[in-house]
Amino acid sequence: MPATPRKLSLLAGAPLVAAVLLAFGTGSAAAAIPINQPMTGTATYFTDTGYGACGTQINAGTQLLVAVPAAWWTTANPNNDPLCKGISVKVSYQGKTLTLPVKDKCPTCNSTHLDLSKPAFAQFAPLSQGVINGITWQFVQTTVSGQTVPVGAPVTGSAAD
Repeated sequence: MPATPRKLSLLAGAPLVAAVLLAFGTGSAAAAIPINQPMTGTATYFTDTGYGACGTQINAGTQLLVAVPAAWWTTANPNNDPLCKGISVKVSYQGKTLTLPVKDKCPTCNSTHLDLSKPAFAQFAPLSQGVINGITWQFVQTTVSGQTVPVGAPVTGSAAD
């Protein structure tokens, strides 16, 4: 019988331990975004309208924006994800560069595949091409006005915000 009270006290502490682990785990979400680290990948385009993963209205058929691969999202509620807090993607291809705000998630894209809005894709290639291989892209921190923040500036926002 003495083992039962100890077992119950261990079980009673489990929610506290889980809460502490969750609290510490969410602080690293912003650090997981590789700011200013170029990647090479693929781009396609989409034309969705409605609410994007960041919780704001989008029209990928008319606005300049990007949907980022699901692999880079770090929170269960994407509205609270660091990607939705001042992070953009700087995309370059054949001498052209655009900096696009992250507004949506691409659940079918691998970690180096971006889904650009229709007008963003059209800046790089004819829509009839459908896929652009060999793009270079990187996450950048931007201000509220969309200006790129210098390298080395801290990334703000976390899952707790």
